[in-house]
Amino acid sequence: QLQFVESGGGLVQPGGSLRLSCTASGFTLDYYNIVGWFRQAPGKEHEGVSCISSSDDSTWYKDSVKGRFTISRDSAKNTVYLQMNSLLPEDTAVYYCEATCNVDYVHSWGQGTQVTVSS
Repeated sequence: QLQFVESGGGLVQPGGSLRLSCTASGFTLDYYNIVGWFRQAPGKEHEGVSCISSSDDSTWYKDSVKGRFTISRDSAKNTVYLQMNSLLPEDTAVYYCEATCNVDYVHSWGQGTQVTVSS
């Protein structure tokens, strides 16, 4: 069964950092051309945050996270990471990873990992 497992969330003060991890249960992430990170803030819809291509490592970032977040992948560990620096309260959300860069293509969300930025 295709399943992504997100981890690494937590409570951090504004300006702090977290590194999220996305691993695959039962399949190889590199099989999929794209892996994306998404988030859902309280009372809001899901939105795309960042994506990475397994074929050429090209990346995409939501404008509000450019320069603060970095997506990367480690094929040997079957893991995609999201390094988040200079975190802001508006980054507070549940973060998810999926095998797409388009939020409209996701029909069922996993458990996600909670990120809370607060002093």
